[in-house]
Amino acid sequence: MREVDTKEHGFMEKIYDIIVIGSGPGGEGASIKAAKAGKSVAVVERHYEVGGGCTHWGTIPSKALIHIIRQYAELRENALFDKVTRNLKLTYAELMESVDDVVGKQVRDRRGFYDRNDIDVINGEASFVDAHTIQVQDNEGAVREYRADHFVIATGSHPYHPEDVDFDNPYVLDSDTILEMQRIPDTITIYGAGVVGSEYASAFRGLDVKVNLVNTRARMLEFLDDEISDALSYHMRDEEGILIRQNEEYERVEVVDDGVILHLKTGKKIKSDVLLWANGRTGNSASLGLEPLGIEVDHRGNIRTNENYQTAVAHIYAVGDIVGFPSLSSAAYDQGRYVGTHISEGKCESTLVQDFPTGIYTTPEISSVGKTERELTEAKVPYEVGRSFFRNLARGQITGKTAGMLKILFHRETLQVLGIHCFGQNASEIVHIGQAIMSQPDEHNTITYFINTTFNYPTMAEAYRVAALNGYNRLF
Repeated sequence: MREVDTKEHGFMEKIYDIIVIGSGPGGEGASIKAAKAGKSVAVVERHYEVGGGCTHWGTIPSKALIHIIRQYAELRENALFDKVTRNLKLTYAELMESVDDVVGKQVRDRRGFYDRNDIDVINGEASFVDAHTIQVQDNEGAVREYRADHFVIATGSHPYHPEDVDFDNPYVLDSDTILEMQRIPDTITIYGAGVVGSEYASAFRGLDVKVNLVNTRARMLEFLDDEISDALSYHMRDEEGILIRQNEEYERVEVVDDGVILHLKTGKKIKSDVLLWANGRTGNSASLGLEPLGIEVDHRGNIRTNENYQTAVAHIYAVGDIVGFPSLSSAAYDQGRYVGTHISEGKCESTLVQDFPTGIYTTPEISSVGKTERELTEAKVPYEVGRSFFRNLARGQITGKTAGMLKILFHRETLQVLGIHCFGQNASEIVHIGQAIMSQPDEHNTITYFINTTFNYPTMAEAYRVAALNGYNRLF
């Protein structure tokens, strides 16, 4: 970091090697990687605590809430403790106390990372003055300018708000304000059956809330393997009792004295205590002052970048939700580390993996990596399928977590693993075994690894051996 005496401003101006705007996963990955390479780094965060939307409104609080609700539901269903748990009730405030505790621990950990790496944390709202200067307005309205050789925009995203929906009404919520709800509703309508909508549908059903899930598409989570998507729909509808309406679009939202009525274009009307709008997100780019710099932003506020995450201005990078797909915290962190390396060394020899896992924290979980059957069929790849159903695994029977399956897609001739798809308890953990094998050189990436490997018994991981044998036997 360099200091320049600016008489005009009356203080020594700091010029950093890198200024990162946003302290979520992408910003954290970029700043720490650059700091460890010896660069002077500052992070600007508009919230009064570090962590970004991931820590305060997104991944961490939502997954913590889902986990707590899952534990609560399992306890109430446990026959051994029926007399104790039959009248067990929790308030939303009590649930959020546990969530806030997790968030607090994450904030302390994240702040420690910045402190240990001598990264300056600047609180306030940042916007560009020119290509090498930003101004930051703090919570009291004071404005100060900061300069840097490079910038990384990692400002994340926020829930998309249609102009004709009144989000100021307490009955109309989004994925941020759902965490501020005062009580557990009797009924909830969730508009949007993507990852966020599906996760909250499962969570609220675990609290015995009547759930209406409105999907704007023809099937659930269309990016998933069709069989897994169908399994989720069946489980939600038949096992959890969630009412799913597919291929519907809203016409208008009507707020009444005792709730919300969602009017659909098909003429249907759905009344519930609250409405959770979970249909899309918008990049946090509006207030950054990007247009004068010639940096392009699309209709959803996402910044266009090249393969190295550089914007139209080469020394200004963007990572995480602000660049759109895949909009995953895990991917954002890796993008940030990539950018930190690219800035520090002028290049990055390693490329980010293309087959990153997806994790969906419904009940039960879904996780996948690699190709789907639909993709392989369209590409005319000769593949075979191996399946293992959790109801047949000893571990599944012991724990009572029998819903779900592991599915391996592999090449019929080379036996190369092409895709792993899991629906069931701890799917987001189990998938990494398959991911590790898929990342190996072609000669080692085959289903024979699973066939010849001894897995602990009984475990859910044993599903890999069962599925591999199931698929291998289909070849003959």
